[in-house]
Amino acid sequence: MGCWTNLKSSGWAYPTAVLSLYGFFANCRVAEPFVTPYLIGPHKNVSEETLTNYLFPIWTYSYLAFLFPVFLLTDFLRYKPVIAVQGLFLVTNYVLLCFARGLPAMIFLQINYAVVTSTEVAYFSYIYSVIPAENYQRATGYLRSAMLAGYTFGASLGQVLISLLGVDLFYINAITLGTVSMAFLISFWLPMPQRSMFFKGENTAALDCQSQQEGPVGTDRPEEPVMDKEEVGSGKEMVHNGSAGWCSWENVAAAGCLLWQSFKESYSSRHLIYWSLWWAMATAGYVQVFNYIQLIWDHIAPSATSSFYNGGVEAACSLVGAAAAFSVGYIKVAWNVWGELALGLFSAVGSGAVFLIAYTSNIWACYAGYIIFKSCYMLLITITTFQIAANLSMECYALTFGINTFVALLLQTIITVTVVDEAALGLDIVTQFIIYGSYYAVISVLFLIRGTYTACVNRHHPEKADARDQETSKEVISVEYF
Repeated sequence: MGCWTNLKSSGWAYPTAVLSLYGFFANCRVAEPFVTPYLIGPHKNVSEETLTNYLFPIWTYSYLAFLFPVFLLTDFLRYKPVIAVQGLFLVTNYVLLCFARGLPAMIFLQINYAVVTSTEVAYFSYIYSVIPAENYQRATGYLRSAMLAGYTFGASLGQVLISLLGVDLFYINAITLGTVSMAFLISFWLPMPQRSMFFKGENTAALDCQSQQEGPVGTDRPEEPVMDKEEVGSGKEMVHNGSAGWCSWENVAAAGCLLWQSFKESYSSRHLIYWSLWWAMATAGYVQVFNYIQLIWDHIAPSATSSFYNGGVEAACSLVGAAAAFSVGYIKVAWNVWGELALGLFSAVGSGAVFLIAYTSNIWACYAGYIIFKSCYMLLITITTFQIAANLSMECYALTFGINTFVALLLQTIITVTVVDEAALGLDIVTQFIIYGSYYAVISVLFLIRGTYTACVNRHHPEKADARDQETSKEVISVEYF
């Protein structure tokens, strides 16, 4: 009991521990690697064509519609309510998977899951609003590790239950319903943050906006003035307290000003723009491959007549990808010289892996291609993440993450509308993967050209790049595992 009291009284350990528990159980989705065999099997009896060309695009369109409003609402409501909403919709998701039947229910399932994915932004935004800045790196590492552990454990457990014990896919989904229900309950233990990044009190938001306008882009802000006792509790307090000032038009206008200033800082240099461009383009292609990989696995080795190892492959991808991402912090490279060239080279490897997936008829070669592709993406998104994060304030990084994700989703929607949706081309799954491989080939060519140019221009000044990257490597606080 004393340990629990000490944990709650600590400044950062308690919220980090609770959010890590939430992240573990929310990502311990034992059934997720097997959702396609479950939907096209006897439990739901959805055809492969309907799933590919009709149902999955609904998720993409819904996600695009929810993402930006949820991003703003997350900050306005101070994160915890949105995390609880995500937990609730995760529960609803697996209730539908377990008990709902028919096409209307499956359509609602896709919309429901779009809410789950659009609220993921709250997971990391929350912790930065409740702990001191000096603990950001440790807390982020714990949260990423919790997500990785939950995803790997869930995928491995599902594979063991299916391959060794012959557990029916319905019970795999029922087990997952239990784990996400635990995550939903844990979300109520989170302490409520007392501040947001953008929707602050009138006076503080206005001061922040003025300091960003007056100070040079990319510099630290001046220290905020200490408020006296008379100011605390007034309608112009710097934290949310339910007062009218918190949600006044002046506060909204000040928040808009902060958003605009953060936007200008986030995209203030061509270096950051190029890294963000790769992030958005590559993520769009990655999510398409991730969403539809189970369909091509089932096309090569039908789950109705063959053994499938989706869970084992996803667990292996997580571990190999995490190792690749972790290694970035120990690679001594002048990233601002060679980084863009690395983006082009590894994107080319990813493109080749997707072509292997598309053209092979051997399921094990297909599995290997997916592991290579996902590992390349994990490596590159990690490099991109800390290159961007090390040069921006936390508010700007959060905004950049949201904008880059929105652009990625917009590109993904264009691909889905053109290639996947039955109202347009409605291509079969193999042809889709040929297009995804070609898409990554275009990315690789663009960044090979740009990277070669950057390396040629900067090769005479490597010492400056080394100094910058040594400093950057100390500030890696956000490693993308998934």
